Amino acid sequence: MGVGLSFTWQVPYFLFSESLKLESSLILAVVFTSVFILHEFAHKLVAQHYGLWAEFRLTWFGAVLTLLSMISPFKIVSPGAVMISGSMSKETVGKTAFAGPLTNIALSVMFLLFMVYPQELLSYIASIEVAINAWVALFNLIPFGIMDGWKIFGWNKTVWAMAFAVSLGLTIFSISYIF
Repeated sequence: MGVGLSFTWQVPYFLFSESLKLESSLILAVVFTSVFILHEFAHKLVAQHYGLWAEFRLTWFGAVLTLLSMISPFKIVSPGAVMISGSMSKETVGKTAFAGPLTNIALSVMFLLFMVYPQELLSYIASIEVAINAWVALFNLIPFGIMDGWKIFGWNKTVWAMAFAVSLGLTIFSISYIF
C-alpha cells in the first residue's frame, strides 16, 4: 500500500483532475495492493492445482526493494513471492509461473471495458488498473533470473511471446491514454 500512496507524492498533480486529487492516494494504494495479491494468489492456486506445496514468503531483498521504491520514481512491489515445491515438470513450473502475469493481463483487459464509463472516478480507477496490471505483467514476463518470464520462456516460447506482446501493447496503450 505504501508504494501506491507514494505514487501520488511523486507524480505532478496536473496529471490528476481537480476532483480526483484527494481520492488518488487511496485509490493507488488499493490498486497496487490488489494487483500484487491477486498475481501471487494465482501462482499459489495453480501450484496447488498440480498438487504442489505453495506458500507466500517474505524476502528481505524484495521487502527492501519495495520500501526503496516508495522514494524512487520506479515502482516495484515485490516484498516476497510464492514458493513452490514438490515433484514438477517444466510444463508445471511454466504454467504456475504463467498464472501471475495471465491474471494481470486478464484484469487489464477487463478494466479496459470500464475506461469508457462516463463517470470520471470509475473511468480514472479503471485506467489506473489497466496501466498497473499491464506493467506488472510486462515486468514479470522479463525472461531473466527468477522472473516468471524465464520459467514461461523455458516451458513454451510461443506462450511467452504472445503474453509479452499483449502486455507490452496494453502497457503502451494505457500509458498513452493516461498521459
